[in-house]
Amino acid sequence: MEFGIFSNGYVPGPAAHDSESEHLALMREIELAIHADKHNWKYVWFGEHHALTEYSHLSAPEVVIGYVAHATERIHMGTAIMNISPRVNHPVRAAERAAMMDHLTGNRYEWGTGRGAGSHEIASFNILDKNSTKAEWEEVAPEIPRMWEEEDYEFHGEHFEVPYPHNILPKPYGKGHPPIWMACGNPPSFARAGELGLGAIAFNFEPIFDMKGRLDAYKEAAAGCTEPLGQYQNNNIMMTNAVVCLNDRKRAREIAMSRGRGYLNTMVALYHDTMPKREGAPVWPQPPFRIPSEEVLDQLIAGGWMLCGTPEEVLEQVNNYQSVGVDQLVFGFPPEGVTHEENLEMIELFGSQVIPEFDKDPVHSTTRMRETAKPKYQRWNQPFSEVVVEAEPVLPESAIIQN
Repeated sequence: MEFGIFSNGYVPGPAAHDSESEHLALMREIELAIHADKHNWKYVWFGEHHALTEYSHLSAPEVVIGYVAHATERIHMGTAIMNISPRVNHPVRAAERAAMMDHLTGNRYEWGTGRGAGSHEIASFNILDKNSTKAEWEEVAPEIPRMWEEEDYEFHGEHFEVPYPHNILPKPYGKGHPPIWMACGNPPSFARAGELGLGAIAFNFEPIFDMKGRLDAYKEAAAGCTEPLGQYQNNNIMMTNAVVCLNDRKRAREIAMSRGRGYLNTMVALYHDTMPKREGAPVWPQPPFRIPSEEVLDQLIAGGWMLCGTPEEVLEQVNNYQSVGVDQLVFGFPPEGVTHEENLEMIELFGSQVIPEFDKDPVHSTTRMRETAKPKYQRWNQPFSEVVVEAEPVLPESAIIQN
């Protein structure tokens, strides 16, 4: 099993309305990503959200990825998720940005796709029917790999059109293309991602054991995938959750039980109206659920709601996620009840004492999968046998690379 962190541009409370505080929160999240690169973490995921006050002020993950790529060496950076509705991100722009990030990161970019967080977010782009984006995703997603391969791409669809042949540039760097992922909120989406050969980006707002049926459905569909959407299959389930891991057990449990923990979840319930809500979940502005006692905290840990304790305790708790089929376990590090320095400490401690017990392979799983990539489309629409080179091209002297 591999591990990552999740960055969403979370700016809770009055800080969301103050430029200096917003800046500090954003830069601190970026610092967590750069710190993780030094301590065995393999992935960092950056959300793309629009107009979701407090919950996410990260609307341009590709900008952050470029910044983090230059400051890191090993960690992979993914969009979670890039909204590929043509009314939000035109498919040509999506293909261009993903390919450019593939170059700038040196094949460390992971392309996570989806339909947006919910009705409030997509309404900022004048999309008033949240169900309408499903058909758009189904049309757009298969076209991006075509744009990455073909040199005279043309498409006439219901939701977007490239009217005559264009060469969408740049092409991805080297063999294959960025690993493709799909956001999975509703139960049927897990099987859909598996049958398309896409990685599943999932969110754990219930006991992990309750999600086993969805993860099994993904793995069953993935086992039957013979024609992946891209050049290769990304057989991967990424699951997000919360962790509080410190050498000081008392302090770790104190953080988990502190006032304000869970505030983020009230906004998940508010904004993410395309995912089924857990019955009784508080919706902002209702106060968040607060763990009332040590006994309840132990019940939540045992039930697979969260991970909390010393590295030795957390190591045992991670086994629950591995047992139900999670391939990549990802954590957010919200600031409620914890200092920025403690979040940095947790990243270092978990990375040095927990990750090596589960992740023995120095190579990312998605890198190994990309090595199996096979082209699916002709670079030109006309058959290769019909391509006629009439004369050898003459290049200007300035364009010739000297040995």
